[in-house]
Amino acid sequence: MKKPVIWITGASSGIGAATAKKFSKEGYAIVLSSRKEKELEKVKSECQYPEDCAILPLDLAEADSLPSKTEQAIQFFGHIDVMFHNGGISQRSLAMETEIEVDRKIMEVNYFGTIILTKALLSHFKERKSGHFAVTSSLVGIIGSPYRSSYAASKHALHGYFDSVRAEHFADNVAVTMICPGFIKTNVSVNAVTGDGKPLNQMDDAQANGMSAEKCAEKIFKGIKGRKEEIYIGGKEVMAIYLKRFVPGIFSKILQKAKVR
Repeated sequence: MKKPVIWITGASSGIGAATAKKFSKEGYAIVLSSRKEKELEKVKSECQYPEDCAILPLDLAEADSLPSKTEQAIQFFGHIDVMFHNGGISQRSLAMETEIEVDRKIMEVNYFGTIILTKALLSHFKERKSGHFAVTSSLVGIIGSPYRSSYAASKHALHGYFDSVRAEHFADNVAVTMICPGFIKTNVSVNAVTGDGKPLNQMDDAQANGMSAEKCAEKIFKGIKGRKEEIYIGGKEVMAIYLKRFVPGIFSKILQKAKVR
């Protein structure tokens, strides 16, 4: 019996690496992708069944290479069951201090790179009458917050795009799960770009005190297996979604006073 297959971008560290290990433990074959091949090798070695893990380096900013990368991903195990779009970059800079080239880079990686892979994989899912897109968004994919203007915009865009994909391909048995983490203890803030495109190189306090990537991966696995449309992961920061939804005026006042960085 063939193992189900999940392809994970951003698999070299953090949420991606933890999720790869969780799915391997649960009997999935894994295609591991990111820019960092050496780190992918390490993640593969730490999976429960490394013999069922394939490594496919890619850069989401290199749009022209992504359709052929999709073909390679399918060839490893003959099919893909779940595409976990987890690769991306974050931001820590005020909107007025962010160079437009940085805004464009964030959109190119987080949005365009993701949807190019999606377009390349949709025919495979449609032909098989089965498939699942899981997409790492963020709480700021639903709410905006200071220092994350273009990051929030890229994640908001993913929600609009994948809500449409879900509706368009319901009859093809293609599912979409939007994953909205809050503060997870990873290097996402360390690697976040600043206004001039340089990395922040420091850990946010909220990130440092956040949920472990392993616990986050457990929730992601459960959400994907349950074919949930949207899942919120984190601590008390998740309440921000409900405040925004039900009392937006009060939420705006809280956000204006908050020291969010």
